[in-house]
Amino acid sequence: MESPIVQAASRARAASRSVATLSTERKDALLLDLSARIERSRDAILEANARDIHAATIAGLPAPKLARLRLTPESVTQLGASLRSVAALPDPVGQVTRELVVQSGMIVRRVRTPLGVVCMIYEARPGVTIDAFALCFKAGNACILKGGKEARSSNESLASIARETLVAHSIDPAALTVISDITKPDLEELLQQDQFIDLVIPRGGVELIRYVARTSRIPTIQHYQGVNHAFVDASANPEMALKICATGKTSAPATCNALECVLVHRDIAPAFVPALIKAYLDAGVEVRADASARSYCDGLEGRVTSARDTDFGHEFLDLIIALRVVDSMDAAIAHIHQHGSHHTEAIITSDASNAAEFTQRVQASCVLVNASTRMNDGFQLGLGAEIGISTSKIHAYGPMGLEELTTTRFVVQGDGQTR
Repeated sequence: MESPIVQAASRARAASRSVATLSTERKDALLLDLSARIERSRDAILEANARDIHAATIAGLPAPKLARLRLTPESVTQLGASLRSVAALPDPVGQVTRELVVQSGMIVRRVRTPLGVVCMIYEARPGVTIDAFALCFKAGNACILKGGKEARSSNESLASIARETLVAHSIDPAALTVISDITKPDLEELLQQDQFIDLVIPRGGVELIRYVARTSRIPTIQHYQGVNHAFVDASANPEMALKICATGKTSAPATCNALECVLVHRDIAPAFVPALIKAYLDAGVEVRADASARSYCDGLEGRVTSARDTDFGHEFLDLIIALRVVDSMDAAIAHIHQHGSHHTEAIITSDASNAAEFTQRVQASCVLVNASTRMNDGFQLGLGAEIGISTSKIHAYGPMGLEELTTTRFVVQGDGQTR
């Protein structure tokens, strides 16, 4: 007899075949209906989330994870808005990305097609349950979502609304399978179901990602840690740089696109570093600065921590920032090459040639000029929502929206051609 894990994966595969053929109109209608149902169910969702927060607090979950776990009235409203945004996006399924007539006279088209079944394993962040389902569904995929046990009530509340919506629209509810709490052997069994699952996306801590990559027989896209830098060039507009660097840390310190390290060119450091340190300290941010940066503290020395080597290349996910003064852009890029995680890197500069060189030489899923690392987000980049930010170059790199949840195949029109 098949185990519950195999049965669930098999049902998801069957559902994926029907979802792949749904019209854009039916998919969009479901997403819009789901948006309305979530907003009407806000109180019930928040009650479920409150149970998770209470249990996680008693269990001693760290503050950054509590922040990622928490839902608010505003974040539930944002879930509804994300669904409407995904519904408004062009449907990638069936898009022709290339067409040509070859020598034999055949018409060769390269066409976007769903991946099939996407399995996502993630921690905290119950909102991911809806974002991931919406993107997978619009791209013609079924999904299996393994959320963290700390978000069990929240995930089950959101999933039940989505499944009720699927049934109301006469669509196989196995298009969404949510697994809240399974044993490690069950998870290992899930990661072996390559005959039913086409892609696994782990989204969480380093240990989770390494475990999935090591265990899975299914192709994996890694949503790795965000060790993100901002380089303040000598030509940077100080006011712009101060705003980008300060809010890059303070607006949402527990997110993967938060700023973790600021590199400041020595020529601008005497004026800029004291202002930046003061802004961070005023906002309650712990500053861990190298010796050169501390030399510009202007009486704030006692409130600035001496950076250790391990502070560079570290994802704090908290109100902590690493700060270093560098002699040149070459030195800044060398630091990023050594300590970055291919997630998000930014330069603040008024020099167009420096901007061009930085974007060419720095390898990351998103490189920004005069904008915050926090802008590396599917919603902000026009994708409607994202299932994660891939730091792998195959098959996607950066925020994964609708197109990244499809692949391409060849559809060929012949007229009797043979070989």
